[in-house]
Amino acid sequence: MIRKAMAICFVFICITIYSFSQTPDTSSLPKLTLQQCIQIALKNNADVQHREITSDISKTNWQGAKGYMLPTLNGDISHSINTGRNIDPYTNIYSNQSIKYDNYSLNTQLTLFNAFAIQNNIKQNKLSFQAREFETQSEKDFIALNVILEYLQVLTNEDLLSVSIQQRDVSAKQVERLDILNQEGSISPSQFYDLKGEYANNQLNVVNAQNALETAKVTLAQLLNIPYNKNQQLERLTLTDVENNTASNTDSIYQAALQNLSIVKAAELRERSALYGVKTYRSQSYPSLYFNGGIFTNYSNNATVQQYINTTDVQTNGYVMSGSDKLPVFTQQDNYSINKINYGDQFKNNFNSSFSIGISIPLLNNLRNKTQIKTALLQQKDAEITFNATKIQLQQNVEQAYVNVNSAKSRYDVLTEQAYAYKESFREAEIKFNSGAINSVDYLIAKNNVDQSNLNLIIAKYDYVLRSMILDYYRGKLTF
Repeated sequence: MIRKAMAICFVFICITIYSFSQTPDTSSLPKLTLQQCIQIALKNNADVQHREITSDISKTNWQGAKGYMLPTLNGDISHSINTGRNIDPYTNIYSNQSIKYDNYSLNTQLTLFNAFAIQNNIKQNKLSFQAREFETQSEKDFIALNVILEYLQVLTNEDLLSVSIQQRDVSAKQVERLDILNQEGSISPSQFYDLKGEYANNQLNVVNAQNALETAKVTLAQLLNIPYNKNQQLERLTLTDVENNTASNTDSIYQAALQNLSIVKAAELRERSALYGVKTYRSQSYPSLYFNGGIFTNYSNNATVQQYINTTDVQTNGYVMSGSDKLPVFTQQDNYSINKINYGDQFKNNFNSSFSIGISIPLLNNLRNKTQIKTALLQQKDAEITFNATKIQLQQNVEQAYVNVNSAKSRYDVLTEQAYAYKESFREAEIKFNSGAINSVDYLIAKNNVDQSNLNLIIAKYDYVLRSMILDYYRGKLTF
């Protein structure tokens, strides 16, 4: 028996040690703050990454537009082989042999004036890039607001779970007390079963609150694009972290939003960019002044040069008579050697250059420029409508946010007083119930009132925090 008992104890100890070893270590898991959650979400969000890449593309287009102010410089090298009867590019005469030749050129072109089309295009691309930057920031703002919403939802559900556990514990103590009284016959069984039913209801509330909390944590983890960890904790927020916005007015908040919000700045820059787009295409309908220049040289394997050797006397076919004798006639002849011209000498000797200034006058280009101007005007009109619609929508959002934060503050204040009143009422009811002065029905009414008021107060508190943060965002005091 002793050995059997020792074996059982040993098995129990092993199971206990194994259970503790499998318990997740939450001590090394730091709490995440709201700002950290926002930064993680912005770093991992694919939409933000796409926006940043698009912004980089716009920056590249802007830099490319500035490049049109610089001259072009192009080099050209060609190597050719001609056989048969061809013109020798060196002597420019016909030659009936295989000829190898090379051409080298360096050309440049510079636009001197084109009615400021280049400058307008640079400004258009610059404003487009700046608009992209603000659109990227607007996307980040949208992600950050969603993170705040889910972050507060986790905190709300944590508090709701905490209150549900407290409610369950209060019911458990009453059930334990009434169970003893019921067994002794001191109370009617209905009172005991009323409280037992309430205890079961509170247990169900704990289960539902726990499920809601885990769901909120999963949603937040998905928004951050990180693995879900049920042991991950968040830093708490209190009402001291929230600025009182009820003293502001919608006009001042709207003016601040116009100055601070990225979505408004992006729409304004898009409108200005479209305006320069119109100017760019209109400038292209005017004559442009340009400069061309180039340097050239070539080489031919058939190029030769005659090099002087000496002068000799050569007998001709003619003669002179000296009496009856024929005397031969001699003439002087210069003698030359024919040598190939080497590559370096040809490259240097054949060097030539050309420079020109010209005017390009657009006369007819398949109505392309006219179509581009008309399209640019429509794009400008569309950008103007978008900008005005953005400002109108912003004003409506500010007005709605202002009403929401004031309503949330009023609701929170009322529920704070209600929760205090029901708390005092329940305290009195609990004392009377424990002394037998009231029945279980009256006790449960008081308990349900205080329980519901506490739940409502938690929801109202975080609703006020959220509404206040949204208004801070419009005021430009909530930065991410």
